[in-house]
Amino acid sequence: MNNNPLLNTFQTPFQVPPFEDIQDEHYLPAIDEAIEANRSEIKDIVERQEVPSFENTIEALELAGGQLDAISSVLFNLNAAETTDELQKITQGASEKLTAFSNEIKQNELLFARIASVHENIGALDLTTEQRMLLEKTYKGFVRSGAALGEEAKKRFKEISLELSKLTLTFGENVLAETNDFKLVVEDERQLSGLPDDVIARAGALGKEEGVEGKWLFTLQAPSYIPFMQYANDRALREEMFRAYMSKANRANDKNNGELVRQIISLRAEMAELLGYETYAEYVLEERMAKRPKEVLSFLDDLLEKSVRTAREEVDELQAFVRESGYDYELQRWDWAYFSEKLKKKKFDFDDEQLKPFFKLEHVIHGVFQTAERLFGITFKENKEIPVYHEDVQAYEVWEGGAMKAVFFADFFPRKGKRPGAWMTSYRDQKKTEAEKILPIVSIVCNFTPSSEEHPSLLKFDEVLTLFHEFGH
Repeated sequence: MNNNPLLNTFQTPFQVPPFEDIQDEHYLPAIDEAIEANRSEIKDIVERQEVPSFENTIEALELAGGQLDAISSVLFNLNAAETTDELQKITQGASEKLTAFSNEIKQNELLFARIASVHENIGALDLTTEQRMLLEKTYKGFVRSGAALGEEAKKRFKEISLELSKLTLTFGENVLAETNDFKLVVEDERQLSGLPDDVIARAGALGKEEGVEGKWLFTLQAPSYIPFMQYANDRALREEMFRAYMSKANRANDKNNGELVRQIISLRAEMAELLGYETYAEYVLEERMAKRPKEVLSFLDDLLEKSVRTAREEVDELQAFVRESGYDYELQRWDWAYFSEKLKKKKFDFDDEQLKPFFKLEHVIHGVFQTAERLFGITFKENKEIPVYHEDVQAYEVWEGGAMKAVFFADFFPRKGKRPGAWMTSYRDQKKTEAEKILPIVSIVCNFTPSSEEHPSLLKFDEVLTLFHEFGH
C-alpha cells in the first residue's frame, strides 16, 4: 500500500476522502503520479488500432483520469472551504501542473482526430440521449480548448491558460486575505448602541478570542458585517465598515486586485479571439442558457425598465424617512440597510430580530430537509462515521425510497480559511459503469452563521432563502 492516502482506495464509508489522513505534503506527489497514470490511459486510447468508436474513444476518455479528478477535487474544495497559506501555495503549484496537463490532452492531435472521427459520424451512430450529449460535449470541449488551432495559436493558448490559472487563484486569495485582515475594534460601549444583544455578545467573544478582551471586535464576515450595517446607530462606524467591505482587494497594498483584473480581462479577450469569438462573453455564453451577449443585454435592459421606477420610489421613500427621523444628510450606501430596517419596523411593526427564535440552524436544516422530502421524495440521514474536513461540517446519507443516492456535506459556519459567499460543489461526480454505480459526494458551503458555542446558531430569513436557493442547485 502506498504511504500517500490520496493514491490508495479510500477505506472509508462510501469511499469518502480520508481527510484526517491527508497532509499538505501528499498533494503534489499524488497529482504527479496521477498525471502519469492518466497520461498512460490517454496513450492507450490514442494507440488503439481499431477504428475510432464511441466506446473505444469517447467512453474510454470519460472513464480515464478518475484518480486525478478525485485528488484535484479534494485539494481545490479544501482550498475554498478550509485553506491555509501553505495550502494556497500548493494549490498554485497544482493548478499550473493541471492546466499544463489539460492542455496536453486537449491539444493532442491524434486524440482529437479520433474524437473528430466519431463526431463526424454522429448521425449514423445508435446512441442514447446521454451518449450523444457526452459526444457533443467532448468534441466541443476540445475545440474550445484549442484543439483545432494552428501550432503557433496552440502555443499561445497554452501560455494564456497557464497565466489565467495563476491570476484567478491569486485574485481569490487576495479577497480572502483582505476579508480576514480587517478588524473594527470598539472600545467605547456607547458605540454599540442599536446592536442586538447576541451581536454584541458575539463581538465580545471574538474580541477575547483575538486578544482584545474587554473590547468588541467586528469583521467583514457576513455574521458580523450584516447585522452591524442593519442596526448600529453609529453612522461613522457604519461608513468605516462599508468602505472596508467595498474596497476589499482594491486598496494601496500588495493585495490589490486592480492590475490582476486588467490582466485577466486582456488575456480572456485574447483567448476568445484565438478561438474565433468576437468577445470573451460570446465564448462563455456559448455553453450557457442565454447563448449570446445580445440576449443577456436585452434581459438586463428589460429588467431595468421594469424595476427602475419602483427602485426610485423606494429610494425617495427612504430619503424622506431619513428626514422624518431628524437627520439632514443625504442617504448614502452605508445608511441603506440601517434605515430600511427601521422603516420596516415603523410600517409593519416587524424586524428581522423577531424571526431569530424561529430560525435556529437546526430548525432550518430540518425544514429544508422536510421540503426536499415533500418535493422530491428524498430523505437525509446524518452519519457521524463519514469523514469530514472540519468539525463544523455535518455529513448525511441521501436516500430515495430504499436506495442511497448521494453523500451530502453541510458546512454553514464562517472560518478564516473559508472564502466569502455560498456555493455548491462536489468531491465526486455520479458515475455509472457496467461494474458499479458510483455515488456523488456533494457539499453546500456558506458563510452565514456564527460558530461560537456561547451563542446559539441562527439564520435570518434572507439567509434561509439563500440556503434554499443553494440547496436547490
